[in-house]
Amino acid sequence: MTGPRPSPIVLVHGVGLDHTMWLPVMAALRHRHTIAYDMIGHGHAARPDGPYTLDTFVGQLSEIVDALDCEIYLVGFSMGALVAQGYALSKNARIRRMVLLNGVHSRSAVERQAILDRVAEVRAGRFEASVEPALQRWFTPGFIAARPTVVAAVRQRLAHNDVHAYGDAYEVFATSDAPLAARATEIAVPTLVATGADDQRSTPAMASALATALPNGHAVILPGLRHLTPIEAPDVVAELIDEFTRS
Repeated sequence: MTGPRPSPIVLVHGVGLDHTMWLPVMAALRHRHTIAYDMIGHGHAARPDGPYTLDTFVGQLSEIVDALDCEIYLVGFSMGALVAQGYALSKNARIRRMVLLNGVHSRSAVERQAILDRVAEVRAGRFEASVEPALQRWFTPGFIAARPTVVAAVRQRLAHNDVHAYGDAYEVFATSDAPLAARATEIAVPTLVATGADDQRSTPAMASALATALPNGHAVILPGLRHLTPIEAPDVVAELIDEFTRS
């Protein structure tokens, strides 16, 4: 007689990336059942005509969880953290615990306009010019110097994006935090909110504010890290996920 199946850890990537960003974390979590996938418009996933909404990505995640037919541990990074919150608010969500990594919360008007300006630049054909500044924001200078091949792989992944799909997804990332912030008190699932101490866009202040707004939220600030924590510090992130989902 076998017991119930262990709940898998489902990993949701950030805008412009794909499931491969999770491979270092999955390797560190090799003793756990982990699942990563490509969001609509990314990697090898379908690229339907836009515009996209948060529900576009939440619906895709819902189909995956329904196919698994079990409760999950849900981990979302950056835009994936918004998708995770959207799924947690859906009627049939099946989440045991949730980890939100390097997410945004309740941007100021100035912060929101800055990212909408970047969306406009992408749609105006200036996507390539946005890649290097993004990499500088995402990784610490020491990591860029020490691990150039890893940074080059992320650069290549960004370069292979479908620009139209990327622009549509980026707009969802730019606009979804406000309505989610207004409903944060409805997300009762135990949630860990973590970000890098030096993350310039998904700031420690945002992480602390979101954790405070969530009924069962807890914030962790990761010293010496910026945005792409799952790639720069996969062992740290894996330990964080492992410990919280075993609590």
